[in-house]
Amino acid sequence: QVQLVESGGGVVQAGGSLRLSCAASGGPFSRYAMGWFRQVPGKEREFVASINWSSYAIYYALESVKGRFTISRDNAKNTLYLQMNSLKVEDTAVYYCASSNRDYSTDYEDFVYWGQGTQVTVSS
Repeated sequence: QVQLVESGGGVVQAGGSLRLSCAASGGPFSRYAMGWFRQVPGKEREFVASINWSSYAIYYALESVKGRFTISRDNAKNTLYLQMNSLKVEDTAVYYCASSNRDYSTDYEDFVYWGQGTQVTVSS
Protein backbone atom coordinates (compact mmCIF):
# COMPACT_ATOMS: atom_id res chain seq x y z
CA GLN A 1 0.00 0.00 0.00
CA VAL A 2 1.33 3.40 -1.00
CA GLN A 3 2.10 5.70 1.90
CA LEU A 4 3.44 9.21 2.05
CA VAL A 5 4.09 10.62 5.50
CA GLU A 6 5.06 14.25 6.01
CA SER A 7 6.92 15.57 9.03
CA GLY A 8 8.80 18.65 10.13
CA GLY A 9 5.97 21.14 10.35
CA GLY A 10 5.51 23.42 13.32
CA VAL A 11 5.36 26.99 14.51
CA VAL A 12 8.14 29.38 13.57
CA GLN A 13 8.60 33.13 13.65
CA ALA A 14 8.68 35.13 10.45
CA GLY A 15 12.16 35.02 8.97
CA GLY A 16 12.82 31.58 10.37
CA SER A 17 13.34 28.23 8.66
CA LEU A 18 11.79 24.80 8.61
CA ARG A 19 12.64 21.61 6.78
CA LEU A 20 9.79 19.35 5.77
CA SER A 21 10.32 15.68 5.03
CA CYS A 22 8.12 13.18 3.25
CA ALA A 23 8.83 9.48 3.73
CA ALA A 24 7.51 7.29 0.92
CA SER A 25 6.79 3.59 1.04
CA GLY A 26 4.89 0.94 -0.86
CA GLY A 27 5.83 2.07 -4.37
CA PRO A 28 8.73 2.70 -6.80
CA PHE A 29 8.95 6.39 -5.94
CA SER A 30 12.50 6.72 -7.15
CA ARG A 31 11.17 6.43 -10.72
CA TYR A 32 8.64 9.24 -10.49
CA ALA A 33 8.43 12.95 -9.91
CA MET A 34 7.36 14.17 -6.50
CA GLY A 35 6.01 17.47 -5.36
CA TRP A 36 4.96 19.73 -2.53
CA PHE A 37 1.62 21.48 -2.29
CA ARG A 38 -0.01 23.66 0.33
CA GLN A 39 -3.50 24.62 1.36
CA VAL A 40 -5.06 27.25 3.54
CA PRO A 41 -8.57 26.59 4.90
CA GLY A 42 -11.19 27.90 2.51
CA LYS A 43 -8.77 28.11 -0.41
CA GLU A 44 -7.71 25.76 -3.17
CA ARG A 45 -4.60 23.65 -2.81
CA GLU A 46 -1.55 25.36 -4.37
CA PHE A 47 1.23 23.63 -6.26
CA VAL A 48 4.50 24.70 -4.61
CA ALA A 49 7.27 22.75 -6.36
CA SER A 50 8.17 19.48 -8.02
CA ILE A 51 11.32 17.50 -8.68
CA ASN A 52 11.87 14.83 -11.28
CA TRP A 53 13.02 11.31 -10.51
CA SER A 54 16.74 12.07 -10.88
CA SER A 55 16.67 15.55 -9.27
CA TYR A 56 17.84 16.95 -12.60
CA ALA A 57 14.69 18.98 -13.22
CA ILE A 58 13.14 21.17 -10.55
CA TYR A 59 10.06 23.32 -10.97
CA TYR A 60 8.82 26.02 -8.62
CA ALA A 61 5.21 26.79 -9.37
CA LEU A 62 4.91 29.70 -6.97
CA GLU A 63 6.85 32.87 -7.67
CA SER A 64 6.58 33.78 -4.02
CA VAL A 65 8.74 30.84 -2.88
CA LYS A 66 11.52 31.12 -5.46
CA GLY A 67 14.79 31.88 -3.77
CA ARG A 68 13.40 30.92 -0.36
CA PHE A 69 12.27 27.28 -0.72
CA THR A 70 14.37 24.39 -1.98
CA ILE A 71 12.94 21.02 -2.99
CA SER A 72 15.20 17.98 -2.95
CA ARG A 73 15.00 14.22 -2.68
CA ASP A 74 17.07 11.25 -1.55
CA ASN A 75 16.01 8.20 -3.55
CA ALA A 76 18.12 5.86 -1.43
CA LYS A 77 15.99 6.88 1.54
CA ASN A 78 12.73 7.27 -0.41
CA THR A 79 12.44 10.73 1.09
CA LEU A 80 11.41 14.09 -0.31
CA TYR A 81 12.40 17.38 1.36
CA LEU A 82 11.35 20.99 1.33
CA GLN A 83 13.77 23.45 2.91
CA MET A 84 11.91 26.65 3.70
CA ASN A 85 13.91 29.75 4.59
CA SER A 86 12.93 33.36 5.23
CA LEU A 87 9.44 32.22 6.07
CA LYS A 88 6.60 34.70 5.87
CA VAL A 89 3.23 34.79 7.60
CA GLU A 90 1.59 34.10 4.25
CA ASP A 91 3.43 30.76 4.04
CA THR A 92 1.18 29.47 6.81
CA ALA A 93 -0.67 26.43 5.46
CA VAL A 94 -0.94 22.67 5.58
CA TYR A 95 1.83 21.30 3.39
CA TYR A 96 1.29 18.07 1.45
CA CYS A 97 3.69 15.89 -0.45
CA ALA A 98 2.56 13.93 -3.46
CA SER A 99 3.89 11.43 -5.95
CA SER A 100 3.35 11.64 -9.68
CA ASN A 101 2.71 8.95 -12.26
CA ARG A 102 5.35 10.50 -14.54
CA ASP A 103 9.12 10.87 -14.25
CA TYR A 104 8.77 14.66 -14.58
CA SER A 105 5.66 16.65 -13.68
CA THR A 106 4.69 20.29 -13.66
CA ASP A 107 0.99 19.53 -13.86
CA TYR A 108 -1.08 19.24 -10.71
CA GLU A 109 -3.16 16.50 -12.37
CA ASP A 110 -0.17 14.15 -12.62
CA PHE A 111 0.05 13.75 -8.85
CA VAL A 112 -1.90 10.70 -7.78
CA TYR A 113 -0.68 9.75 -4.31
CA TRP A 114 -0.95 12.17 -1.40
CA GLY A 115 0.18 12.41 2.18
CA GLN A 116 -1.95 13.59 5.06
CA GLY A 117 -0.21 16.93 5.40
CA THR A 118 1.80 18.76 8.02
CA GLN A 119 0.86 22.14 9.47
CA VAL A 120 3.26 25.05 9.09
CA THR A 121 2.42 28.18 11.06
CA VAL A 122 4.50 31.31 10.69
CA SER A 123 3.92 33.93 13.36
CA SER A 124 4.64 37.63 13.03
